[in-house]
Amino acid sequence: MHFSEQKKRLVVTLKLPLLLPSSFPPSIFPDMSPSRSAAVLLALLAGSAWAQTPTNEASEAGLTDPATECTPANNFAPVAAAVASSAFPSIWLPVQSLLPNDSEGAAKFAAMSGSIPNIAPKGVLGVLNETIEDTYPASDPDCWWTVATCVTPKAPGVNPDIASVPEPNTLGYGFDDGPNCSHNAFYDFLSEQKQKATMYYIGSNVIDWPYQAQRAIADGHEICVHTWSHRMMTAFTNEQAFGELWYTMQAIKLVTGVTPTCWRPPLGDVDDRIRYIAQQLGLFTVLWKYNSNDWEVSAGSATPAQVQANYNALVADAQSGAFDTVGAIILTHELNNYTMQTAIDNYKNLSAAFKHIVPVGVALNQTQPYVESNYTQQTFEQYINNEAATPGNSTGSDAGTGTAAAPGSSSTGSGSKSGSASSGEATGSSSAVSVRSFSLTSVVLGLCGIVACLV
Repeated sequence: MHFSEQKKRLVVTLKLPLLLPSSFPPSIFPDMSPSRSAAVLLALLAGSAWAQTPTNEASEAGLTDPATECTPANNFAPVAAAVASSAFPSIWLPVQSLLPNDSEGAAKFAAMSGSIPNIAPKGVLGVLNETIEDTYPASDPDCWWTVATCVTPKAPGVNPDIASVPEPNTLGYGFDDGPNCSHNAFYDFLSEQKQKATMYYIGSNVIDWPYQAQRAIADGHEICVHTWSHRMMTAFTNEQAFGELWYTMQAIKLVTGVTPTCWRPPLGDVDDRIRYIAQQLGLFTVLWKYNSNDWEVSAGSATPAQVQANYNALVADAQSGAFDTVGAIILTHELNNYTMQTAIDNYKNLSAAFKHIVPVGVALNQTQPYVESNYTQQTFEQYINNEAATPGNSTGSDAGTGTAAAPGSSSTGSGSKSGSASSGEATGSSSAVSVRSFSLTSVVLGLCGIVACLV
């Protein structure tokens, strides 16, 4: 994948449509003029939002109107206190340095800084140098995924990436860029299918939408880090890259009570320097081999037909036996209504093509997905047989020591042939669980805090 393609993905500026009275269907209130109907509808929406301001995760999860879902509650006290005390960097801006009052972060960074691989940053503040591909050696000395899709590090002591899952005929299921403020319909759908997934959360989104982030834990999904500002990680200095991961881990811990042991680099941009920093923070790196490119529709660089073709290619490979020995991971997003609805629409076909669909950590038998030992995740066998996790029998990254252990093999699995992809069947259509009608609200209030959208 060339840098010119990567660069287009970084920031998408939005042109927001203006809602005029004529935009509303006149049939909403047939006895009123369109302008009067619009005024009444807006008043009802405003009243509904006022009456339904969530006060906890459960009340947020019960909302069905996306406008209300995406109205900032601003009443989660831990986040309010942390922001007031400058415990986090400015949301959506790249981390420029560790905060002056962060003695814990400074100590952790100092402890690792002398052993970080001597690889120069490939850009400035998360933006890659435009000429980097022309000068980067063909031998790929840094195991730089962006130009070489390298997943086996060349620096000593750096663990390999997870780009597929060891369980045969299994899909490692997950979604980047959350939590999306309007994701209730999508998460409701996953719950109806008894389907869990790996959610790669952006730190700034977690601060913006704490109750939505908490829903992932409440529903039993696995949470991984997806950086603070969603920039190209190899284009940060060591300290900045550390901060992008560290403050996201801190935000997730503050909001959900757990500290992840996994992460995914935005756009897959990682090299051995960044891998090492993440590993010293107790994080293993998750990539993919199949890409839906669903985010590109909102960016204007792909069509829905092209995205569907990418899903179809994965299904065809599964049906052809391509995953009879090793499973797959596909890159998808909860970025906006289109990406979430497309996931819903394709779930039935994926369920038919794969024997099992599970969170990535489950496929790796990561029974302790977080630093905190009081949370236990199901083994692969337990998940596919709908059995409860076994408390006190956790395996996983040794995150408590500050380094991540390699979480699993990419060549062998448990050998299980039992179970099913899910205990229910997806309806797979917008008529069953529709999020397409939420598109304006998601664009305005979703991933990017109203102004711009990171993919």
